[in-house]
Amino acid sequence: MQRLEQELNTSVPHSARMWNYWLGGKDNYEADRKLGQYMAETYPQIREIARASRAFQARAIRHLAAEAGIRQFLDLGTGLPTANATHEVAQSVAPTARIVYVDHDPIVLAHARALLTSGPEGATDYVHGDLADAPAVLTEAARTLDLTRPVAVLILSTLGHVPDSEAAHALLRSYLDRLPAGSYLVQCDTIETPESKAASDDYEEGGAMAYRSRPREEMERFTEGLEVLEPGFGSIDLWKPEAPLDREPIEQWGFVARKP
Repeated sequence: MQRLEQELNTSVPHSARMWNYWLGGKDNYEADRKLGQYMAETYPQIREIARASRAFQARAIRHLAAEAGIRQFLDLGTGLPTANATHEVAQSVAPTARIVYVDHDPIVLAHARALLTSGPEGATDYVHGDLADAPAVLTEAARTLDLTRPVAVLILSTLGHVPDSEAAHALLRSYLDRLPAGSYLVQCDTIETPESKAASDDYEEGGAMAYRSRPREEMERFTEGLEVLEPGFGSIDLWKPEAPLDREPIEQWGFVARKP
């Protein structure tokens, strides 16, 4: 625990804690709130992006569990525990669902116990590791998941932290190539507009880990070789919404796709 406390630096903004702040959580510090509030004022959409990302995640999991029969989920770049976590949503539909969370941030490790709850029929686990190392992550995940059967991989609002698009594309393939046909990918990130690019610059200049928005064409490449489910690639607000939208769709775009 001493080493963990040394790794936790509350004097600089932290991406997981800022996300928590935008979602209205309490697991954040002054540095996170200061930059988070500044960004909310200069890029007001950021709070909606955080909320919409969580809502999209829940809708996608429900669909995969209820309609596609998926019973295994690998959540890459988990972030801090919050309402409607992957295991909560999946097991509410399919009590036997098995979930593995993956993150390397020490603050997420500190909250890992909250992730390791499960109904008696299913299972959850947490891998504290670098999601860029797919072989190591999957070796650990195989303690809980049967990797010979389909797995839904979730990587939400995370690939923006991989600035090189080729590297981000290769990261996705490093997981999907090791999983069987019938597996799924759920992915979203911020598309590049003048406003989102300025926000990304502010985010990095404020001391947080760099997050790069991408042009639509670059992001759409993440769907290559996959069967994209309707309604396709677009603003996550428009992916099987549960109610009519009362504002403009946000600049967080994504998709759900099946490995053929």
